Amino acid sequence: MATITLENVSKTYGNKVEAVRGINFEVKDGEFIALLGPSGCGKSSTMRMIAGLEDITSGTIYFDGKPVNLLRPRDRKVAMAFETYALYPTLTVYENLAFPLRSAGWDKEKVDAKVQEYAQLLELTRLMDRVPSDLSGGQAQRVGLARALVREPACFLLDEPISHLDTRQRHRMRQIIKRLHLEKGFTMIYVTHDQEEAMAMADRVVVMHEGTIRQIGTPAEIYRDPADNFVAGFVGEPPMNFLEGSPNLCDGQWMFRSGDRQFPLPEWMQAGGEKLPGNLTLGIRPFNVAVTTDSDIPYDAAGEVFVEENLCDYSIVAVDMTDVRFQAVTPTSFTVQRHQPVYLKFDPVFMRFFDKETGKAISAPRD
Repeated sequence: MATITLENVSKTYGNKVEAVRGINFEVKDGEFIALLGPSGCGKSSTMRMIAGLEDITSGTIYFDGKPVNLLRPRDRKVAMAFETYALYPTLTVYENLAFPLRSAGWDKEKVDAKVQEYAQLLELTRLMDRVPSDLSGGQAQRVGLARALVREPACFLLDEPISHLDTRQRHRMRQIIKRLHLEKGFTMIYVTHDQEEAMAMADRVVVMHEGTIRQIGTPAEIYRDPADNFVAGFVGEPPMNFLEGSPNLCDGQWMFRSGDRQFPLPEWMQAGGEKLPGNLTLGIRPFNVAVTTDSDIPYDAAGEVFVEENLCDYSIVAVDMTDVRFQAVTPTSFTVQRHQPVYLKFDPVFMRFFDKETGKAISAPRD
């Protein structure tokens, strides 16, 4: 296994396109890190530089404290898995797994033992005599993972390996990959645009946007305390609601004012309200928005129903509020009609505020 460190790493294509802009992070020995972001954010370029498939424009990559910028991919002892399977089409599953070990000069008994170990780990024992054309997409991807891992590399790099699979296969592969990490303890870096994959599997998530790192943290930290409004809006399903407004002192209490809406700021913001930015963005997740049709119950905002989506386990109610559309998660027993007036209450514990100008989160003081 290896500890991998990126220090001020940048990548520019053709002296024009800055794909990666001076990023810094460390993957600890045995850690599972996900690089998460939309298309074009620089996550795949970052992985390719770690693997040695792309030259680094500036900065340094270290494996266990040793710079590897000039090392060829084969000398970095990394294994990679992609969306494509990279299998030999005429070889059986067993032969595909055995090939890299035989090429490395392993003796027959060791080859067989290692192949059987990974076949069992990745649930391939019943498929050993099949060729790739006889496999489903999920089966072929498991063979591809096993083939990359039998050499037990210093680091395992995965670039959106399950994005092409159907929902059921993706869920199964997530579980297999996570179990693989728990049992073998590989240093793993996983590139994905799918927040569910990143949050379900990784020890920590590196959120990237426009070639920069916006936040590094555990899945819980990323979800509960996003560093800026990009992270807040990108992570979470349904996505976070946003409402622009400003702090306003009213009868000795600091309020959040947005148009004709006004409600108290959270308790932790009251003491330093005068130091807040003049323009704020409120963020609150749909799971933390209560909806009622009763205007006599205290509420923070009012609107009318745009549409209701019943997802069987819960419903998502989209509410138009003149200048913005909010979403709220409700029990399926709560039913509304389109254009029906409704009233929203925001849980102050889960309110998040951002500086409108910079997008940076305004954090509660820590003990």
